[in-house]
Amino acid sequence: MVLSEKQKLRIPSRVENIILVERMVEDVCDLYNISEDYYGNILIALTEAVNNAIYHGNAANPNKNIDIFFKSFSDHVSFIVKDEGPGFNFNNLPDPTNPENIEKQNGRGVFLMRNLADNVSFEDNGSTVILDFNVITNDKAQPKNS
Repeated sequence: MVLSEKQKLRIPSRVENIILVERMVEDVCDLYNISEDYYGNILIALTEAVNNAIYHGNAANPNKNIDIFFKSFSDHVSFIVKDEGPGFNFNNLPDPTNPENIEKQNGRGVFLMRNLADNVSFEDNGSTVILDFNVITNDKAQPKNS
């Protein structure tokens, strides 16, 4: 996959397509010489967003797609994940660190995204999530192979 400053990946809502998202993260981090620390944060936050899009947004319907966009800016990179679902109330989520929620199998995705990305925002009633990572400084605004 050759990445530019703007890139789009469309995948059907199947969990096995997460590998394509992982490759996208690897390519971005390699191209922009992003540190291993941020690589892990980006990988986990983005795969959580895509997993949420698969299971919650698109209800694991393989006939629905997820669009993942990558954009680079002078001071950060952004990943945008958009599903075809109706959205959700992202302002009213249970706290997964509360004792009554610790044992639950789900409910940690948005929590992880908010703790790993430098900024997380939602659009379209929550069917679009934007993850920003402050990893590029002005002297690294261009890909390292430019």
